[in-house]
Amino acid sequence: MPRRKAAIKREILPDPLYGSEELTKFINVVMRAGKKSIAEKIVYTAITALSGRVNKGEKAKDEGEAGSSTGKSRTGGSREEVLEALQKSLRNIAPTVEVKSRRVGGATYQVPIEVAADRGLALAMRWVVDAAKGRAEKTMADRLSAELYDAYMGRGAAVKKRDNVHQMANANKAFAHYRW
Repeated sequence: MPRRKAAIKREILPDPLYGSEELTKFINVVMRAGKKSIAEKIVYTAITALSGRVNKGEKAKDEGEAGSSTGKSRTGGSREEVLEALQKSLRNIAPTVEVKSRRVGGATYQVPIEVAADRGLALAMRWVVDAAKGRAEKTMADRLSAELYDAYMGRGAAVKKRDNVHQMANANKAFAHYRW
């Protein structure tokens, strides 16, 4: 954290296919060694597969309802549905509280603090990519899609990470008065 002045936020251009800044940030988190075009392919494949899975799951719930496929692309849903599925997955992972170390009188305490929305989103993106790397599917797009679907359903390694962070913050509630 800078001592003089706060770092200025960089302007991020929206993603060319969906027009979403959040999706551009997610692509940048997935990107390795500056290979953005490969990261874009991975993320686009993953989120269209996620949208397809979500739509298939909703169709299974609404079996009695006769639905038409107007307004949907062949890749798994409309652009709004794809972005909505990604946003719900990331919202399910984003933490609301975390712990930070504070040194008080020679002792270090884990003090629970609330997480800002942009930091929560950044943590969620990092956690989902890390959890996807640990999965057993063949391609990164498949791993990412499966992890995002698990997050959409409220399960998976990234959701477990969020629960662990919340549990740690809850265990250290007694030190909340050290917050400043």
